Amino acid sequence: MQRFAPYLGGVVALVASFLFISYFATGRVERVVPQTHTASSTPAVVPTFTLPSVVVPDLGLKPDASASVATGTRPVATVAPKKVVLPTKKVATVPVASTSPATIIIKSSAPPALAPSGNIGLDASATLLRDALVNIICYAPPASGIHSISGSGVFIDSKGIVLTNAHIAQYFLLADRGVTCSIRSGSPAVTKYGATLVYISPSWLRTNAASITQIAPTGTGEYDFALLAITKSVAGGTLPTMFSSIALATVASNVETPIVIATYGAQFLEAGQIQSGLFPTVVFGTVKDVFTFHTNTIDVLSLGGSAAAQEGSSGGGAADASGALVGTITTSTTEGATDTRRLSAITAAYIRGEYESEMGRPLDALLAEPSSATVSEFSSKIPTLEAIITANLP
Repeated sequence: MQRFAPYLGGVVALVASFLFISYFATGRVERVVPQTHTASSTPAVVPTFTLPSVVVPDLGLKPDASASVATGTRPVATVAPKKVVLPTKKVATVPVASTSPATIIIKSSAPPALAPSGNIGLDASATLLRDALVNIICYAPPASGIHSISGSGVFIDSKGIVLTNAHIAQYFLLADRGVTCSIRSGSPAVTKYGATLVYISPSWLRTNAASITQIAPTGTGEYDFALLAITKSVAGGTLPTMFSSIALATVASNVETPIVIATYGAQFLEAGQIQSGLFPTVVFGTVKDVFTFHTNTIDVLSLGGSAAAQEGSSGGGAADASGALVGTITTSTTEGATDTRRLSAITAAYIRGEYESEMGRPLDALLAEPSSATVSEFSSKIPTLEAIITANLP
């Protein structure tokens, strides 16, 4: 044994190097990570988290020359969102962003059980969600004072309607400032489509007008959703007659509901890797807790820590076993090991309710009309919405 003692240190170093390389190599392929955390029944207040979009450094990255951003449009709809009564609540005040007034958010300690109709299983839901997942990448001129970013989105309609976050979609308002955005998909993600804004919350823009110039803006997720319509194929030719999509749920999920999460997380990649080596992250888990912005609705799902809890996951989705999109990723803590972080999503029911409140008609009406009509309707609002952001730019 003593004869081999001098070599033990070298053997240990070789094994450690192999494990290190193996671990980081998984960042280059699609990651499917199971979760088995149990749900917490202790009432708590949703904290203000970082809005997890990756800031892409200006390291010589160039947008696809054929990718451009079209103008936006206005939305419509026909089915009212279903409300869920929460029996008890706890109230606290939390900041929405560093430059915003405080807001109140409440969490239920014992929400009622909700059973989805139909069940295709989480594996089938994971396939639906992964196929509907997109990466949204926006490039800003280096001297513009705006950061280039990478985020996620999900097709919620086969005509090409993408649900994402307002803090990502606001970039589509800045084509006049030289900002270019494109929709990418696949493993790895490649540029495929140009898109235009067809809905963003004016309330979110007014509250978070300065966030586009901040490297690490914060928020609770309130009003943080937007809709994009695919308008052209970057590769040329005609658009697909149908896009892979996943239906937006009509009811909110409860604590301990099994879910699958899919995002284009990119926090641990270099700028060049985001451009050419970005793969989906797929995570299985459960809803850990539920919160509300109002009084009796499930508006926010706490999804715990996982590989999806990283920058770039904003706008990604959470689906249940019925094959419906139950939430859109909005906020996350972004420091420490990913399994110790906290990831949150606003619910489909919340999105439906806020959209109808803002637009005066349900979201399903927007999804029922031709995309060209939706784009045309919203285009007249673009200058007013753009002015909210540009007022804070240098």
